[in-house]
Amino acid sequence: MARPQSGSRATVRAIAAEAGVSIATVSRVMNGRVNVAPDTQELVRRAVARLGAPAPARRGAAGGAIYVRCPYVLTDYFGVIVSSVAETLDLHGRRLVLSAGDAARQAQVLAGLPSDPGIAGAVLIVPPEPERELESLRARDFPFVVVDPRTPLPRDIASVSAANLTAARSVSAHLVQLGHRRIGVIGGPGDWLASQSRLAGHTSALADAGVLPAPELLRSIEPTADWGYDAACELLSLPQPPTALVAFNDKAAVGALRAAYERGLRVPEDLSITGFDDIDLSRSTVPRLTTVRQPLEEMGRMAVSLLMRLLDRHTVDTLHIELATQLVLRGSTGPPPAAG
Repeated sequence: MARPQSGSRATVRAIAAEAGVSIATVSRVMNGRVNVAPDTQELVRRAVARLGAPAPARRGAAGGAIYVRCPYVLTDYFGVIVSSVAETLDLHGRRLVLSAGDAARQAQVLAGLPSDPGIAGAVLIVPPEPERELESLRARDFPFVVVDPRTPLPRDIASVSAANLTAARSVSAHLVQLGHRRIGVIGGPGDWLASQSRLAGHTSALADAGVLPAPELLRSIEPTADWGYDAACELLSLPQPPTALVAFNDKAAVGALRAAYERGLRVPEDLSITGFDDIDLSRSTVPRLTTVRQPLEEMGRMAVSLLMRLLDRHTVDTLHIELATQLVLRGSTGPPPAAG
């Protein structure tokens, strides 16, 4: 390979290829991180000597911190995603600046991120900000990735989510195959993208069986156990109650289990109940919940990977990524009770 001319600059990718290491390893060596084997550090230094030092990237891109915003309590769903993001950023030699917890929801931070010289990009997890604020951030050429967007995003904003429509369709198709036709839906807030996608999946599964969805069987709630309990109580009090309930998440499903128990209904003999997410709680109920396993850790890893590509100015053909889910069958679903 020809030696670079005096004063020439190489890309981090070129140095990584020359040294036979990853881009993340080059970044750690160039930023003085000590968690790289001495032999590997020497390989990188020799590659730099042959090719020249890396060219300065866009503001903060070479070693700037990544701002991670998750304005929710970091338990269950959110904690798994944030942990995965943090671990993956560390592999890339990136420092993390975390904004989390309910109190962070009121903070107006997005507008100031592009002007912060220490921040290279951001991962925004279920951001509560309206679409116009995200569009404004994108218009300022600030790299960021949204994990599980609340609302539909423009095509030029990067996002990672689970395949909600397909997942919900698999749950309801399972219940239809068991013989259920009157299925109650305890959905999330009506303006959430995930809620709309899952309702579409449920409706699709019913349509395949020639069943029209009944409006009285739909409830939209905040996805907590208490709200799930209240919604299940309403549905089970109908003159013609459902034989199965599909809940927006495992917490809402636990509330539905409590409502069934208080009415003396056996699960699944009298009533089938399903959750979503496959958090630890789903394996702690009696019976254990049939649910959907979301790839929460992979969502975090993929968000960081996508952000790194944006920071390196790579061409990204697919900015909206949906990851496959898995239907997990357990003891909370069974055939509907025989007509009396």
